[in-house]
Amino acid sequence: MTTIGLIGAGNIGSTLARLALAAGHEVVLSNSRGPETLSDLVSELGAGARAATAAEAAEAGDVVVVTVPLRNYRDVPVEPLRGKVVVDTNNYYPDRDGHIAELDDETSTTSELLQAHLPESQVVKGFNNIFFAHLRDLPRPAGDPERTTLPIVGDDETAKQTVAELFDSLGYDTLDAGPLAEGWRFQRDTAAYVTPYGAPVDGDPNPMNWPARPADRETLQARLDEAKRYRDM
Repeated sequence: MTTIGLIGAGNIGSTLARLALAAGHEVVLSNSRGPETLSDLVSELGAGARAATAAEAAEAGDVVVVTVPLRNYRDVPVEPLRGKVVVDTNNYYPDRDGHIAELDDETSTTSELLQAHLPESQVVKGFNNIFFAHLRDLPRPAGDPERTTLPIVGDDETAKQTVAELFDSLGYDTLDAGPLAEGWRFQRDTAAYVTPYGAPVDGDPNPMNWPARPADRETLQARLDEAKRYRDM
């Protein structure tokens, strides 16, 4: 059993908490408003879940998931994450996050920014390219022909293996897409973002209304290979 620390308890964080508990893990959830605001969610989740501050969730987690708006990444506690594997779910939305020069000129990626903020942690990018409702609906046992594959990137091979094992326990296969610098291949507006796991129905742009569909390794790899940097478009 692993303890998963969650810094952020929104759609992705709460979905991961449910998947982790179903897989037999424990979860420690946090948000920016304080643990008392998570009492209803923790009560709903039941045994194995508790609320804490971000620093406490970071300290408690064997693996810690950072799932906060990118603009707040500098608020992620540094010291309690020293030496730990950190899964980064962030995406860059300038209308929400404000403009970040290194991302606008593509000299960095979201996860490289978090890695620079956490220099003694091992950051792995994951869970950022799938809509939370599809993440909830697509887990399958190992060997199931409809098991879905999710991409990861990271600079530490051991950390990536740890994250792949976590994904496996949650019901997903993993495709290693390389170092953190390759995380752009499944960022917002790329072919590997959201649409491998659901498609619009009658042109409806709301992913909440898109039926979930499994995406195997070959499908995902093809989407990653289609990716182009904005500057090359």
